[in-house]
Amino acid sequence: MPLQKTEKAKLELVSKERVLNLRERSALFLADGRKTESEMQALLQDDGSILKKLIAGGYLVPATASVASAAPSVPAAPEAPAQSATPTRPAPLAEEPAQAGSDNFEGKRSLATTRMFLFDICERMFVRKMPALATHYRDQLREARSREAMMAIARDIILNVEEIAGPDRADGLSERIAMLLPPEQ
Repeated sequence: MPLQKTEKAKLELVSKERVLNLRERSALFLADGRKTESEMQALLQDDGSILKKLIAGGYLVPATASVASAAPSVPAAPEAPAQSATPTRPAPLAEEPAQAGSDNFEGKRSLATTRMFLFDICERMFVRKMPALATHYRDQLREARSREAMMAIARDIILNVEEIAGPDRADGLSERIAMLLPPEQ
């Protein structure tokens, strides 16, 4: 059954105060309403414990269920008074949260683009401090031919980035990778 994010999950992803760990947040990024539980388990290389925890915590629901049902309850707003004949300005739209990166990606999603981005991360993050690790990742990226192989390498790179540069940097890179990967067939 496909899983999708609830409002609680969306708040967790934009919040500065993290409740979930990196792997759990990665699962939230993958939940798009189209990927099934078993597909997500394969991508996360998980036995199902992460997804069960997120479902039990109200972060994920089956795509057929209403997302609002898992959102925290909010008291109903009082009814608005009758409007006068004078025109009023429309309420301003809620602002979109700022993107993690400084640039907007509008290119084509592809494994090749994702691979080049991962090569770039290796060069920027590992070449000076950990040249052996950079070489290891470069070799793995050259051999990766499938989406699953690319995701496994990306997860490993992100875990190392989190150790070196912290969870905020790792989250930003995870978001960018999610934008670059092509949709599953």
